[in-house]
Amino acid sequence: MEETGLLASVKRLLSTLISIASTRLELLANELHEERLHLEQMLLFFFSALFCFGMSIVLLSFFVVVLFWDQHRLAALGGLGMAFLAAGVFLAQRLRSMAGKKSRLFSVSLGELASDRQQLEGRGE
Repeated sequence: MEETGLLASVKRLLSTLISIASTRLELLANELHEERLHLEQMLLFFFSALFCFGMSIVLLSFFVVVLFWDQHRLAALGGLGMAFLAAGVFLAQRLRSMAGKKSRLFSVSLGELASDRQQLEGRGE
């Protein structure tokens, strides 16, 4: 026995709504995952920059202590200290540029929901 009429239309409508909701939830989950990865990458750069700045301070301090010691140790310590300082500056700038980018969290989901709303409003007219 095949269902027709109002009951069949309601079942199709519910099936369509459930399908749309499922798709939107999957999209939302993907966007949350991408945002989590972005934050993890920013934390990695932050701690790497912090480590490099710490190492440069230690090495440059040691450089000052050894400044009045033998001549050849100065170049090595100064070079290492400057290398860590340069790496710290690079990582900090990279972190700043990443933090300055506007988050696109939920932008795709909101766009799809707006599209769905427009389609539903178009059907109602």
